[in-house]
Amino acid sequence: MDFDLSPKVQRLQAQVVDFMQREVYPAEPVFERQLAEAPSRWQIPPVMEELKKKARAEGLWNLFLPESELGAGLTNLEYAPLCEIMGRSPIAPEVFNCSAPDTGNMETLVRYATPAQQEQWLKPLLNGEIRSSFAMTEPAVASSDATNIEARIERDGNRGYVINARKWWTSGAMDPRCKIFILMGKTDPNAPRHQQQSMILVPRDTPGVNMVRALTVFGYDDAPHGHAEVEFKDVRVPAENILLGEGRGFEIAQGRLGPGRIHHCMRMIGLAERSLEAMVARVKSRVAFGRPLADQGVIREWIADSRMEIEQARLLTLKAAHMMDTVGNKVAQAEIAMIKVLAPKMLLAVIDRAIQAHGGAGVSQDFGLAYAWARSRVMRIVDGPDEVHKRAVARVELRK
Repeated sequence: MDFDLSPKVQRLQAQVVDFMQREVYPAEPVFERQLAEAPSRWQIPPVMEELKKKARAEGLWNLFLPESELGAGLTNLEYAPLCEIMGRSPIAPEVFNCSAPDTGNMETLVRYATPAQQEQWLKPLLNGEIRSSFAMTEPAVASSDATNIEARIERDGNRGYVINARKWWTSGAMDPRCKIFILMGKTDPNAPRHQQQSMILVPRDTPGVNMVRALTVFGYDDAPHGHAEVEFKDVRVPAENILLGEGRGFEIAQGRLGPGRIHHCMRMIGLAERSLEAMVARVKSRVAFGRPLADQGVIREWIADSRMEIEQARLLTLKAAHMMDTVGNKVAQAEIAMIKVLAPKMLLAVIDRAIQAHGGAGVSQDFGLAYAWARSRVMRIVDGPDEVHKRAVARVELRK
């Protein structure tokens, strides 16, 4: 495995680093201030659209999408160092039109949508004109086993499909720019276990789509993106809104979730790097018991452990990306599962040490570490909890 960066990726990496330093980091407090001053938490700070225009003008746009001429022509392995840099800031992924759940939804539409569906929904997503949401998890069942999902997608003769469902943790649904849901539900409860589910496109403004409430993560609302509980009550959509065909939901999910999981891991490595930098800066500037914190043995252990854990996670992420590019997502299943477990644990450990090094300041709103920890803890659950991924890894080992 050759992890050396090609000249093209080196140029893009330098561009992204420069753009982050020049535009994104200075805009973080502006974003928060504009959001706080807005009449509603669910309005888009103007600085975000300004940043998106600048990034697109500099060619830093849609850098994901391997195997598609619609992206930047990068493989998963080539995208990894760029996605890592974006992960350093909570606002950066959207700036480059590389944020979840839109990236996963765009990949889904690239792979499985009809030309008409792509024209209606993929094109405006690629242009950053709208946002999207993925409606899979449900409050009434253990959604870690997707066969439990109870949402019904029922054919009504020539009149299309009728959808009845209650979903939650529908990320992005609170965003006023969210115009389309990709919803997973059952079209045939009597079919074989993994052929009961289908995915279907549901425009947000369809009658019967109701926002029940916004959900918080450890008290953070993640506005203006947000997470929502959503009710779909007798929602009617045309038959042509089905993706790929009835009973193909699990097939689509496997194609969608693999890239989404590894993108999370790439971003987590970037956030871990920024957290380690914050810890180092803090301990070099503070004095306790007559000497700098950086001279304390336990602090040096924290720094060393953090560096080693970050490097381990990065190498496994790169290996998984390399395998996705060379042998496909299905063969790389175990590697994707392993890094989806290890990366969040690594990140949480690094952030926890950074918080401890900052003392009381670490749990305040002044340094962003508390919010980073809250955002990161949920990563052990989203796109499949740790236990499901460990089960997949064990299954591969047992087959050996």
